[in-house]
Amino acid sequence: MRRLLGTLIAAILGIAWFAAPARSQQTSQRSGQQASQPAGQQARRARVNYPTKEGDYIIHNFHFESGETMPELRMHYLTLGQPQKDANGRTTNAVLILHGTTGSGRQFLSPSFAGVLYGPGQLLDITKYYLILPDNIGHGKSSKPSDGMRAHFPQYDYQDMVKAQHDLLENGLGVNHLRLVMGTSMGCMHSFMWGEMYPDDVDALMPLACEPVQIAGRNRMWRKMLMDAIHADPAWDNGDYKTEPVQGMRTVIDLMAIAGSAPLEMQVRYPTRDAADAVVVRSTEARLKAVESGSFDANDVWYAFNSSRTYDPSPDLEKIKAPLMWVNSADDFINPPDLGIAEREIKRVKRGKYVLIPESDKTRGHGTHTMAIFWQQYMKELLDESQH
Repeated sequence: MRRLLGTLIAAILGIAWFAAPARSQQTSQRSGQQASQPAGQQARRARVNYPTKEGDYIIHNFHFESGETMPELRMHYLTLGQPQKDANGRTTNAVLILHGTTGSGRQFLSPSFAGVLYGPGQLLDITKYYLILPDNIGHGKSSKPSDGMRAHFPQYDYQDMVKAQHDLLENGLGVNHLRLVMGTSMGCMHSFMWGEMYPDDVDALMPLACEPVQIAGRNRMWRKMLMDAIHADPAWDNGDYKTEPVQGMRTVIDLMAIAGSAPLEMQVRYPTRDAADAVVVRSTEARLKAVESGSFDANDVWYAFNSSRTYDPSPDLEKIKAPLMWVNSADDFINPPDLGIAEREIKRVKRGKYVLIPESDKTRGHGTHTMAIFWQQYMKELLDESQH
């Protein structure tokens, strides 16, 4: 049941729970270049327990863009590897990896991501790099509405989240420079913001599955529908609900499933009406159990999606100095390539390159961002280009 659930909503959470890597994949910039290793080999390498360190950093008197403050903002994080500094005290090997909406840093320990990147000789070999996987504000084990403040939690946005990331690195972990900032979905958007807000603090940027423009059109519409469904549930009670607003959250589950879907892959996997109906029933039931238990909280979800409301890096794309490798997927519901946004905006990034992964029955729509087999060759190209 958990695997069936993962197919439908993993793209938003950034976790490929259902899909095992294929034995043979191809990715390209519309050119059919082959991935560097068979995914089956990578999956076998991935079955390890990674030596993570886990901690919390408290930011005192954090000021939000809304004008609100919190006396203590908790930023939870995982790290792998050890930091290194040069003779001038500059951190040389730190990589910041940023998760998507409703996700957490822990999602980047999955076989489809860590198993392809973290091992000996792989691109983010943890014996060479210091990987930092934070839970962003409102997510994971960081401060969030469900901790107790509920709908009285500050109305955080993406700028607050990036500022808190920077504070965690500089004052919490002693990291004063980043070899790479990369992120998926919401983390993709944060990557563009890092390039603008801290252009001298990063050597390379790799945004995966987003657009560097204001969230509008269909992308905004499905998000608003999701948030409105929570508030429209009579159980909502202005966020002070005694039990989770289950009916509103059922609509949330449905919308997340559609937004995270990969049409070709699902048609192949569920080729009959009965098969499609069955997976919807089973996966929805499983997710509703998480809602009822409070582990998928309505306030947390509403805040997470509302935090995108002020996002719009488009006016300042020329400020980005670092080489940037931007990767989207052709079957991404949330960032459909036919809008032409990427081709237009990448021209404004001085050292930017845009790659579109073609659709196949092995890609996972928006969730392709966490399947490193599809884009690892472009990461290598970026790391080579930005090597000092």
